Amino acid sequence: MDLLNYTLFTIGSDTPVLLIDLLTSVFGLACVFLAGRNNKYNFYIGYIYTFLLFLMFFNKHLYASLLLQPISLGINILGHYRWTHPKKEEESSQDSKALKVSLLTWPQRGLAVVSVLVLAGVWGWLLSMLGGKWFVGVFPSDPVPYLDACVTVLILVAQFLSALKKWDCWVAWLLVNITQLALHISVGHVFMPIVCSLYLINGVWSLVTWFRLYRKNA
Repeated sequence: MDLLNYTLFTIGSDTPVLLIDLLTSVFGLACVFLAGRNNKYNFYIGYIYTFLLFLMFFNKHLYASLLLQPISLGINILGHYRWTHPKKEEESSQDSKALKVSLLTWPQRGLAVVSVLVLAGVWGWLLSMLGGKWFVGVFPSDPVPYLDACVTVLILVAQFLSALKKWDCWVAWLLVNITQLALHISVGHVFMPIVCSLYLINGVWSLVTWFRLYRKNA
């Protein structure tokens, strides 16, 4: 049985709903739900979610998003450690063993924006060449290289800020959700666009919730 292409059912005449898409959607929702509620157990779910995403993107030839997953795993491990091993000045006022929520400075925000634009542009160009000119016949061409690259870089930034428990991570996640929604629709995913819409709702809620935590020094 080809688990990557195992079809649960078909919507209409030509839109299959794959098992891997459903599993990825469920674990993704569980991960962000826990993260938005400042729950450290989101990292355990995140480990499984990363593996499922790797399989799903491999199945769709979205190479930038696929290559992101080992990096995401590393950031997830970093975040797990940082959330549970804060420095003295970083401790939450409500729990000395938990990292408190903090904000980026405006120069740091500017650097983050410039980094996303530059890296997404370079990565998108490389993806457009891969399979198109450099390895023709070896790798299938990425169907949406620049959008794929933009989503990839935004996710890296959002994950890194989440690992440091920066309130700004939710601004980045909202941008990720919007671009991912366009990406998943463009390649024919069924469940993931629904999940991304739910991510948007969770992201807005988490943006407010984490700011309240920041005000409480928690």
